[in-house]
Amino acid sequence: MIFQYNTANIYYECHGSGPAVVLLHGFLESSTMWKRLIPELSARHTVIVPDLPGHGQSEVLGEVHSMEDMAKMLNALLDNLQIPSAAFIGHSMGGYVLLAFAELFSEKAKSVLLLNSTSEADSEERKRNRERALRLIPKNPDIFIKAAITSLFAETGTENYKDDIVQLQQEALGFPTEGIMAMIRGMKDRTDRTSVLKTYSGKKVMVCGDKDPLIPLSESQNIAKKTKTKLKVVDAGHMILIENWDEFLKIVPFVDFI
Repeated sequence: MIFQYNTANIYYECHGSGPAVVLLHGFLESSTMWKRLIPELSARHTVIVPDLPGHGQSEVLGEVHSMEDMAKMLNALLDNLQIPSAAFIGHSMGGYVLLAFAELFSEKAKSVLLLNSTSEADSEERKRNRERALRLIPKNPDIFIKAAITSLFAETGTENYKDDIVQLQQEALGFPTEGIMAMIRGMKDRTDRTSVLKTYSGKKVMVCGDKDPLIPLSESQNIAKKTKTKLKVVDAGHMILIENWDEFLKIVPFVDFI
């Protein structure tokens, strides 16, 4: 289905019925990443799965896709669907969008699950890496996309997930470079929202991979402690839905608390 936000067409899917659950994908991903989870949830929930702007089948909003922009788009989508509140699961960048949403529209976020995500802003080193990516992408987007997706998996498991990596790469290669760069700018400039997670009064859970190459386990443990957020550690890298689906599925009943 298509929802028009400002001048952009935003693609989303809606499955099932019951209390609403919103699934937010990460950078260089789309709504297709949730294809195994949707049937598990849609038997008892209305599952809303958007493609964030510039990814999947959604159009680009502008030169910068700030996390606040994404949250406002998401709020407009929920209003359009007449959904007053929902539970949320956000993977990686989707978690950044989720925390921005929880800050701006706290009454609409009934519960949050951050999957391979962080409440902290980019470090200076990470910002420099994003600047390098912005310089590389116009020259050779294929190199950036293929390397970035491979780097999401635990080093010891890339051979085991070769087909999944190729599939993710092929899909991301179809995304507009303007959308990819707009998301990088938005992630680079995002604010630290650890205080938002700390003061959030709904049910909150973090799920992290003990071998996550992007977000160290120690960082997730520190955030969980500071914000009093329940932490689940899974044997995986940054792509738990692929690397340890069975373990994640055990955690999913979290949404039944909405």
